[in-house]
Amino acid sequence: MTYSIVAREPESGALGIAVASRFFAVGAIVPHIASGVGAIASQAFPNPYVGCEGLVLMRAGTAPSDIVSTYLAHDAGYPHRQFHMIDAAGRMAAHTGEKCVDWAGHVQGEDVSVAGNMLAGPQVIAETLRAYQAAAGAEFAGRLLAAMHAGEDAGGDKRGKQSACLVIFRGEEYPWLDIRADDHGDPLSELRRLYAVAQERYLTFAEAMPTRESPNGMLDRSSIDARIAEMERQRADRGEPTASLMQNKPGY
Repeated sequence: MTYSIVAREPESGALGIAVASRFFAVGAIVPHIASGVGAIASQAFPNPYVGCEGLVLMRAGTAPSDIVSTYLAHDAGYPHRQFHMIDAAGRMAAHTGEKCVDWAGHVQGEDVSVAGNMLAGPQVIAETLRAYQAAAGAEFAGRLLAAMHAGEDAGGDKRGKQSACLVIFRGEEYPWLDIRADDHGDPLSELRRLYAVAQERYLTFAEAMPTRESPNGMLDRSSIDARIAEMERQRADRGEPTASLMQNKPGY
């Protein structure tokens, strides 16, 4: 079930995972990320502990290749598993079990890994990787989404579409962005819409939240409110409607 991309943005240290599948709520199972540590996607007939425990091993300094070897030695289900990972230093490793449903495989580039199973063919991960690399220099979230759309256009999950998610960590112990479409006819397009909604208010407001360097965060929200209001004015001047399905109540 599934194809995913696991990537590191070397300039910022951000770590991200995007995944899509003809499976309900794929974002609840596949992605595992810890800032400054690494990112792991566990899929096919997934073992979530590859992600949970794998991040613990990474935090202790274990190389991704050794994490893969550990699970191949101790998980009897390894022929059915697929997982791939990258650590904060950019080291990568991947495993596609021989009993994963065709087509299944993985491919890697600098600071990026793509893997999938139950796919229309090898072109799915090839196009996902190509699109990600072709978008070098673009902002990270949009780059991950563009890569996933390219994989879908190449055939994606051969069973169809149902769910997708995008998770990005940028230095804090909580995600900078975590959006999901759990049961949708066009989940990747829904992720694009949700990301557009996040850009309207959420990501600006998130700048006020506490961080490790600023434990109290920003307590005066006036500058945040002013920036959001200016963004809304500019959008109105361009004649662009909000991407959100919600409508503000008068006076809110």
